Amino acid sequence: MSLQAADRPLNELHDAMLLDLDGVVYIGPAAVPAAPEAVGKARAAGARVAFVTNNAGRTPARIAEHLTQLGVPATPDDVVTSAEAAARLVSSRFPAGSEVLVVGDTGLRQAVRRMGLRPVTVASDEVVAVVQGYSRSMSRDLLDQGTLAVSRGALYVASNSDATAPTEWGVTPANGSFVRVIAHATGVEPIVAGKPQRPLHEEGMLRTGASNPLIVGDRLDTDIEGATVHGAAGLLVLSGVATARDALAAPLHQRPRYLAWNVSGMNEAHPGPVRRVDGDTARTECGGWTVTASRGAVRISGSGDRLDGLRALCAAVWADETIDPAGTSSTEALAALGW
Repeated sequence: MSLQAADRPLNELHDAMLLDLDGVVYIGPAAVPAAPEAVGKARAAGARVAFVTNNAGRTPARIAEHLTQLGVPATPDDVVTSAEAAARLVSSRFPAGSEVLVVGDTGLRQAVRRMGLRPVTVASDEVVAVVQGYSRSMSRDLLDQGTLAVSRGALYVASNSDATAPTEWGVTPANGSFVRVIAHATGVEPIVAGKPQRPLHEEGMLRTGASNPLIVGDRLDTDIEGATVHGAAGLLVLSGVATARDALAAPLHQRPRYLAWNVSGMNEAHPGPVRRVDGDTARTECGGWTVTASRGAVRISGSGDRLDGLRALCAAVWADETIDPAGTSSTEALAALGW
């Protein structure tokens, strides 16, 4: 995967926008400043929008209410959570009424109940599965009960494996970090229902009727890898977890098709880096920036939108395996761009 050009706004090239929430539309209780206008503009252009989140703590109704309060009108049907994907996975394996131990919050319990299963909090012998999702109030007792049930042979399902989440205070532990507690204690790895696995984005495509979606996110290991899994276009935004340095070091299966400062990038055309090779030297240009790569090192020069400089730098490093994205020349190039 390499960065590509788009001569028209992405909302015209793709029939639906599948937007991550944390770090893309909001961070904690506050909206990303560009998000309300950007979502409204995409809808006005005729694009369908779904909010696809690995957060399993809140119900779609609560998330939709929160979005509406932030100036992003939404209904519960617009929201697809990893709790729903996890509950559907369990319901496909066990009969209705089966006991499922929920290590998580209200959103996960309600999703399990809507699938005809019985959510419980005690590791009885009747528990057939443990489903774990993000909760800011995760308790030691729930982790203990989940560990007991998994140790006894219950199916172990995680709504997602995100290690961290952006909040108004900074980056904090997310569900993937708490999953490691039970996995380490039992030696059992969970089945993961959320991104980058297929169920969440498939549900988003189903709800929007999309055949050519744009997947927008702030994480390489969930959103962008999820786009790669689907063979879909991924737009990485720098308003959340991922940094410019992360983008530069992205492995092949986590490289976005497009880069943007924030979600407004879905309403914009995108310049594509142009690479020319002359003997042992390659030059990659984007906007007013030129990246020269030779003998395993890069050098950047130029001026203009520094995001164009990052596009050129990523394209140059991704195309040359001899260049260390964490090496001295790469670090100096990022510093020259202000990172």
